[in-house]
Amino acid sequence: MTAADGPVLNPFSRRTLLRAGLVVAAAGVQSACTSGSTAGAGLVLPTDPRIAAAEARRHTTGQTHAVRFTAQAGVVDLGGPQVTTWTYDGLLPGKEIRVRAGDTIRAELTNRLPVDTTIHWHGLALRNDMDGAPDLTQNAIATGRAFTYQFVAESPGTYWFHPHSGTQLDRGLYAPLIVEDPNEPGGYDQDWVIVLDDWIDGTGTAPDDVLATLRQGGGMGGMMGSASGRGGTSALLGGDAGDVRYPHYLINGRVPAAPATFTARPGQRVRIRFVNAASDTAFRVALGGHRFRVTHTDGYPVHPADTDTLLIAMGERYDVITTLGDGVFPLVALAEGKEATALALVRTGAGTPPPASIRPAELDRDRIGYDRLTATPDVRLSARIPDVTHELDLTGGMMSYDWGINGTPLDPARRLLIQQDQRVRITFRNRTMMWHPMHLHGHTFQLNRTGPRKDTVAVLPGQTITCDLDATNPGQWMIHCHNTYHAETGMATILGYRT
Repeated sequence: MTAADGPVLNPFSRRTLLRAGLVVAAAGVQSACTSGSTAGAGLVLPTDPRIAAAEARRHTTGQTHAVRFTAQAGVVDLGGPQVTTWTYDGLLPGKEIRVRAGDTIRAELTNRLPVDTTIHWHGLALRNDMDGAPDLTQNAIATGRAFTYQFVAESPGTYWFHPHSGTQLDRGLYAPLIVEDPNEPGGYDQDWVIVLDDWIDGTGTAPDDVLATLRQGGGMGGMMGSASGRGGTSALLGGDAGDVRYPHYLINGRVPAAPATFTARPGQRVRIRFVNAASDTAFRVALGGHRFRVTHTDGYPVHPADTDTLLIAMGERYDVITTLGDGVFPLVALAEGKEATALALVRTGAGTPPPASIRPAELDRDRIGYDRLTATPDVRLSARIPDVTHELDLTGGMMSYDWGINGTPLDPARRLLIQQDQRVRITFRNRTMMWHPMHLHGHTFQLNRTGPRKDTVAVLPGQTITCDLDATNPGQWMIHCHNTYHAETGMATILGYRT
């Protein structure tokens, strides 16, 4: 980026990007239409008046929800295993933020970690200067410093927040964010949030050790004393299930031997909000003796659809409704392809809890996919020919661990250029032997022209997925794989609004 572009943040450099955990390549990203070098191009940067103007147009209740978080190191109890890790305020997951649509969130983060950090508000269409992408939308928060995020949470839904620095997400730095819709009809008695995670930190291996080993082309099967191989295999994921087999898989911070228990009464209708906060693991989830009615994907409503089980990629969220039976039931999250599970219990009456190894039959029954989900009319995009198309080939492989987009790792000097109010089509084509959950900041897209609204989509090997969005949130926005280790080695690019 040149001085003429008027950067107000630290200029991009190899040093700053390495600090942020991203790798810069000399070659630029290629796309079908208007991507190219930003040298001399007018970009809508985070301090551009258009950012504040877009925020001013958001519907607001006039109410402010103020919270404070401290990112800190310490010991956490996983329900038996004691691990030294990084969390928000010593809690795993961190404390939930719950607001009404249109409320302003004012969140002060104090950094007591030994390294820089930020918060990314995953899934929210918020103002660009609050998005938490270090050296793109804000300067990273240094050790001992604080930063206050303030933005209108206009869109109701199930969201979450986490760092966007290095491998910090593969520790304990995450928490749910629920934006309630006062106009939603409801129709349920209780509301539970389930946060899924794969866990290694504090067990003798740190996430940075994982990344170093993967860069050496080793895979992480043997390193953790698990079965041979890398991260396992799964037909549902098109082959390789992931790069890492973890020693623990968690629901709401607990191992299966000491599961979190949710209590209710028989016959109650419960809304369960699933958030996959893992770094390398898709989870297949089911509740023994029950079916799910899917109502929302990544915060946005879909026509209700029934299923026995869901496959949830990293970064995805699903909301479901279920009517509870009488007894004690296992809520199981199978680490897809990795032959291990996470467990929680649902208790509505008397009964003996099932063993920690329980695998309900529902896990192998009806499984819903994107093709059976359709956005409701109120959130469906109107039919429109795209003004601009960007084609993103997902590239790289395990042996050299050279993940990228269109053959190169992230090059911040080049952007996928768009303009305000355009209809934008992004086509993901997976040229690798691994699946990738691709996440777009600051927007939601509609899958394959008529499918669900989402911000994260699992793209299987050899698969092509088309995503349409309306460019109504100006700024500079990351697109990246939500496998922590793929993103850290370069599977990322930037969607940039130009003036």
